[in-house]
Amino acid sequence: MILPDLSTIKHGRTFAFSAENPTGERSGGSKGAPWEKNSAFVRIKPGETLTMMETDGPGTIQSIWMGGDVCNNLILRIFWDGQDYPSVEVPLPAFFGYGYPGIVQDRAGNYPTLNSAMILAAPCRGMNCYWPMPFRRHCRITLTNRSPAKSKDAYYMITGCYSPVDPDAAYFHATYRMSFPTPTDGVYTILDGVKGCGHYAGVALFAGISGSNDCWVEGEMKIYLDRESFPSVNYTGTEDYFCGSYAFGYDKPEVGRYTPYSGLYAGMYAALGDYVNHYNYQPRFMLYRWHVPDPIFFDESIRVTLQNIHYTPYGSRPRRDDYASTAFWYQNLPGAPLNPLPDDEALDFR
Repeated sequence: MILPDLSTIKHGRTFAFSAENPTGERSGGSKGAPWEKNSAFVRIKPGETLTMMETDGPGTIQSIWMGGDVCNNLILRIFWDGQDYPSVEVPLPAFFGYGYPGIVQDRAGNYPTLNSAMILAAPCRGMNCYWPMPFRRHCRITLTNRSPAKSKDAYYMITGCYSPVDPDAAYFHATYRMSFPTPTDGVYTILDGVKGCGHYAGVALFAGISGSNDCWVEGEMKIYLDRESFPSVNYTGTEDYFCGSYAFGYDKPEVGRYTPYSGLYAGMYAALGDYVNHYNYQPRFMLYRWHVPDPIFFDESIRVTLQNIHYTPYGSRPRRDDYASTAFWYQNLPGAPLNPLPDDEALDFR
């Protein structure tokens, strides 16, 4: 990982927005007695939207931590420089690479920990993000409770620095997709409809295996740059794109099982399902790939797809598994509106 030069004095002004200091002001934190907690969290009623951060720039968000009710009913949105529509719109846990928030034990009985350079999902649902997010004129971050009946508690800390932004700095974007099941042609779309100049920064994939009991990772990741008819970036298989091999160990007789791993920029960090005395028996996997050392550049547009296929006696054929994903990229403004999120009931899967 490329670390900032911590030995050099830089001129900036740190900000930190939280339930204890919702305005992010200097000396704006809790003013109670030394042993008191004044406002550790904010309760969001059904249908309400909490503004966690709103401020003028220039500046850069450096980290986001969230805890509490980390569930798919909470929708995270980020608006840059006064745009009417968000550049980030993702269910809260999926933004932090944790696509199945109702599951807190893997097949070995441990909390599945995503331990990467850009995102940390720590026990138990401690969600951390380190994507740098520069803004020039304005930033607004909201959290909407789309639960039909239950209030949700939000714990959060958003830190950063007011300082000049490089003229070439791009804006952070993220969007969520789901297809339960994947299309009949076996092509799952992770990202499309992008308009602008920028670079693709990665994806978190959440795969629920509903098809036949054979290799679900045959599908190729394909990336189409600037309105291409055929992909310029074409990986050989799903586990290969996520920097693994041989179905993460399942296809090798000497291993014979899925082996989770979590690295700086890639991982298959959670193999879920198949529990005794639990209702959920669907095998599920959570994976990520960050293009930090190897960003994929585009001048006008980008489209990212992943095949959901397997081999049969009749050749390669589509599968019908359940896929969801969060795509991350940087680009200039204005960007195109994001693909609409699924409705509340569709998002409320377990």
